[in-house]
Amino acid sequence: MGVPLIALATAFGAGALFIAAIGQDPGFVYGKLLSGTFGNFYGFGQVLFKATPLIFSGLAVALAFKAGLFNIGAEGQLYVGTFAVAWVGFTLTGLPGLILVPLCIIAGALGGAAWGVIPGYLKARFGTHEVINTIMLNFIAIALTGYLVTHVYFIPETIHTQRIAPQAQIPRLEQFWPAFKGSPANVSLFLALAVAVLVYLFLWRTKYGFELRAVGLNPWAAEYGGVSVASGIVRAMALSGALAGLVGVDFVLGYKYYYEQGFSSGIGFMGIAVALLGRNHPLGVVLAALLFGALSYGGLVINSVVPKELVEILQSIVIVAVIVGTNLFGRLAVTLKKRSLK
Repeated sequence: MGVPLIALATAFGAGALFIAAIGQDPGFVYGKLLSGTFGNFYGFGQVLFKATPLIFSGLAVALAFKAGLFNIGAEGQLYVGTFAVAWVGFTLTGLPGLILVPLCIIAGALGGAAWGVIPGYLKARFGTHEVINTIMLNFIAIALTGYLVTHVYFIPETIHTQRIAPQAQIPRLEQFWPAFKGSPANVSLFLALAVAVLVYLFLWRTKYGFELRAVGLNPWAAEYGGVSVASGIVRAMALSGALAGLVGVDFVLGYKYYYEQGFSSGIGFMGIAVALLGRNHPLGVVLAALLFGALSYGGLVINSVVPKELVEILQSIVIVAVIVGTNLFGRLAVTLKKRSLK
């Protein structure tokens, strides 16, 4: 936990200097940000809403990291998965909600998994780097779904599909807790938390999870121990893509009720920052997603006082500080270990 805390302290310290430089009181600005996000139910609901897709994308990146893979393709995977959620929702309209909602969720996971398998197979079969493959597939996914929205499943003068069936729409939190009235936070939050628990159990309590982590720690040793590295790579990228594809549950089933081109705004890429800050642990990912969700909505809260770019500065400093801090602490640990062996 040391590196993330140092990263946060560094980011908010630098942010305080920036705020002071433009003539504002850092204490007042941070107080306004805190009260606007966690000081009332509406603001907290906005934080939960923005954090939910980040939990999915953060878990996707973290799981791939555990296998020694850098999945830059969560953005493309969530585009395909989200479109699959919407397609099932507006196509199978004759099904009851108890069947249609699970089918939409499964479709999102399968869509993301299918897009994740491609770079996984290319890596395992031909040794091509997953970073290059996933970046290129991002462009293809965005262009493909864009074509489907604007030329196949389109509503004239819009950039979205038709609405999903009413029975496919999941409740918002305000339906259970009126204090959240007006907030788009919905029950997909609980799905995200449940998935975080499942990812933890998979990674640390199952044979396949152990094999996946072994591949990430030392693929040669894993292969020597009887683990198929190629299968582990493909499996990890498929599962990573499936997690990213679940972003559509929040956006389509619980918020817009249709697929809209350009909906993501970089959620897949932000998942990298969430995974890094959360140290690739499901609990850390959830906490990091809440932080970035608070910063995202908090930028709107404090926009009347300081430029909204402050939030982007804070997020960027957090990412840089985590990367630098991880490297420094890693080198320090290696140095201390060498000295202890002498």
